[in-house]
Amino acid sequence: MSSRTFILRALFCLRLTKESHRHSQLLQNPAVGWPSIQVAGKKHRFDLPILNEGDLEEQFVRGSGPGGQATNKTSNCVVLKHTPSGVVVKCHQTRSVELNRKRAREILQEKLDIVYKGEDSELLKQKEESRRRKQVKRKKVNENVEKKRLFKETLEAGFKQED
Repeated sequence: MSSRTFILRALFCLRLTKESHRHSQLLQNPAVGWPSIQVAGKKHRFDLPILNEGDLEEQFVRGSGPGGQATNKTSNCVVLKHTPSGVVVKCHQTRSVELNRKRAREILQEKLDIVYKGEDSELLKQKEESRRRKQVKRKKVNENVEKKRLFKETLEAGFKQED
């Protein structure tokens, strides 16, 4: 092992021991003795359709929204069109063109999944389940608020009768 590699590895190990990243875990590799990083993966990605770059038309247009002149003059908004289906996605989430291109492809995959699978799409099922859970939670909160209101009214009525 060269001295440069050893120094880089030592600095890397020191940095890892000083600050722990919330998505990574420092593990001691018993075979080598050097720590290794185990990174938590993304959330479960569903069986999304694969994008063929030949089927995509990509344009870079000027963005809009807050940001003033910097936003109005730079062409970092990505418009991505899937020619076989006609689905169009516009992404202007960051100032970076590369990040917008990557995010536009992810959004397009999700939209194509919904277009091709329809009601059988796992993304739609997940969103529906999330909506249902929020609805149940909201209902419980409203019931608790109503119980508290009734309890306060009974307490106030009890104090008024004593006076």
